[in-house]
Amino acid sequence: MARSGIDKIRPASTADGGPGPGTAGELVFAIGDIHGRYDLLKALLLTITQDYPTRADGRRPMLIFCGDYIDRGPQSAAVLEALIWLQRHAHLQVRLLKGNHEQALLTFLDDPDAGRGWLEFGGLATLAAYGVEAPRPDAGIVDLFRARDDLLARLPASHLRLLDSLELMVVVGDYAFVHAGIRPGKPLAAQETRDLLGIREAFTDAPGPYEKIIVHGHSWRGDTAEVLGHRVGLDTGAYATGVLSAVRLDGPEVVILTARDPQAGPWNPWAIPPSDQAARQGPPPGSK
Repeated sequence: MARSGIDKIRPASTADGGPGPGTAGELVFAIGDIHGRYDLLKALLLTITQDYPTRADGRRPMLIFCGDYIDRGPQSAAVLEALIWLQRHAHLQVRLLKGNHEQALLTFLDDPDAGRGWLEFGGLATLAAYGVEAPRPDAGIVDLFRARDDLLARLPASHLRLLDSLELMVVVGDYAFVHAGIRPGKPLAAQETRDLLGIREAFTDAPGPYEKIIVHGHSWRGDTAEVLGHRVGLDTGAYATGVLSAVRLDGPEVVILTARDPQAGPWNPWAIPPSDQAARQGPPPGSK
């Protein structure tokens, strides 16, 4: 069973020591890339549900999921079903962002030939989660369409509706939530979908600041969330490290919460061989 809890606390403040950024009175929990790790999602949600009653003070907690719910891990279907279940609960505000993996799946459903790259970046695990036989490695167009049609036959309508309704950006107070990041030098209103779903070093290596503090997933460098003055990176490679991370934002306080798979052991940065680095990067966003 996964272990969960509060990993670290870091209050935010301005450069002159004044009050830090806020959430316009909202109690916000943002969750990083899940990638089919339903076990970690359950553990993390348990921590959140134990945490928010002591501080909600009549507010409906807002849960913002940063995308990449599917692929790589073994239980993509269960993760989507859990998100649908959460949406049905009136005491929660649930906002679901689109990740590049969800876009890649949608591209495959629309055109299996154009979207065949999805299969190389974790999509085979999602097919297995829905009981679909994977195409052969040298699959021709007929086998790709067979896999697409089998997936559509097994994909619940509620799952497809969820995938079609995902958001690209959520803004709350002084924070903007996206999957991958933003293009530095462009205002938030002018950001392109390809960057919101797929940008990496051009964003993560930039010093900021931006119009808002950016909370994102997509790029991970280990099993610890990144909390910087201009961005909060929540992807901790759950499918590889066994760690799923979230952040609680309430006033100036920034609190990182985690769920850890005790069987995963300490994270070894050399565990992913160079030949697998492309797979770690994920499918290109907006393949269509």
